[in-house]
Amino acid sequence: MPDCHAIQASTAAPAWQARLRLGFTRDGDVTRLTRREHSGPLRVQKALYPEDPAICHAIVVHPPGGVVGGDVLDIAVHADDGAHAFLTSPGAAKWYRANGRTSRQAVALRAGAGASLEWLPQETIFYDDAHVELSHHVDLAQDAAYLGCEILCLGRRASGESFTRGRIGQHTSIRRGGRLLWWEQGILTPALLASPVGLAGHTVCATLIACGAPLPVDVLHAVRALADHPGFGATQLKHVLAVRWLGDDSEVAREIMLAAWRLLRPALLARAPFDPRSWRT
Repeated sequence: MPDCHAIQASTAAPAWQARLRLGFTRDGDVTRLTRREHSGPLRVQKALYPEDPAICHAIVVHPPGGVVGGDVLDIAVHADDGAHAFLTSPGAAKWYRANGRTSRQAVALRAGAGASLEWLPQETIFYDDAHVELSHHVDLAQDAAYLGCEILCLGRRASGESFTRGRIGQHTSIRRGGRLLWWEQGILTPALLASPVGLAGHTVCATLIACGAPLPVDVLHAVRALADHPGFGATQLKHVLAVRWLGDDSEVAREIMLAAWRLLRPALLARAPFDPRSWRT
C-alpha cells in the first residue's frame, strides 16, 4: 500500500523557506533563551529546564512533519559566554522524495567563551528518491565545548522501502578558537550504500562527536566497550572524539549513541547524564 505522506509530499504546493534564529545568554546561575526569531515552519515553543537552571533545553519543531523537494531549513544558534544550551527534536525528521527539486538544511552553531552546546536531534529518515543537501558548521571559542549527534536512515526498513534512487550531500565542519578541527564531506547514493567501501549494504549510520578539552583514556576505553560490532568504533584526536555506528536498526543506533553520550557528557561538560524525554515519546 503506498505511503500517503509520500504521495502528499510528491504533489505538494510551493516549497517552504523556513528560518530559525536562537540565542542563549547566561544570567547568573541560569541560561536563558534570549533570542527566538523564526519565519516559515520552524519553531521553539519555550525554554525548558528539566535538569538544572544553568542548562536551557530547546525542542526545535518543524510543524509540517516532513520535508519535500525544494524546502529549505536554515537554523542558527548562538550560546553566549558561559551559557549551556541543549537542543533536540520531538521526533524523527522525514525527507520525502525529491519531486524534481533538492531539499536543503543548513545548521550553524556558535558558542562563546566557556559555553557548551549539545545538538541531539532524533534520527533523520530519507525516503527513496530524496535529494538532500545538508550542512552543519560549528564555531567554538577556545574553551567552549560541543556534543553533537546524527543518525541517518536511508529508506524505510520497517515499511519495506529501500533507498534505490536519490542523493544525500553532507558538509560538516568544527572550529575551535578559529582553528579547523573537523572537516567532513561526502555524498550518499544507492551505489555507495551497496559498496563494500561505503555502507556495505547497511541502511543506518550514526555519528556522535565530542569537541573540547582532551578526554581521559579511561573514557575512550569505556566508549569502545559499548558495542562489540564490526560497524562500531570510536576515534580520539587531540580535541575531538568521534563515535560511529553502522547497521540496519535505528533503535539500536539510538541506544548506542545515547550510551556514548552518557559517558562523554560528564567527562566533557561536567554534567550528569539523563534520559532526553523527547527521545522516549
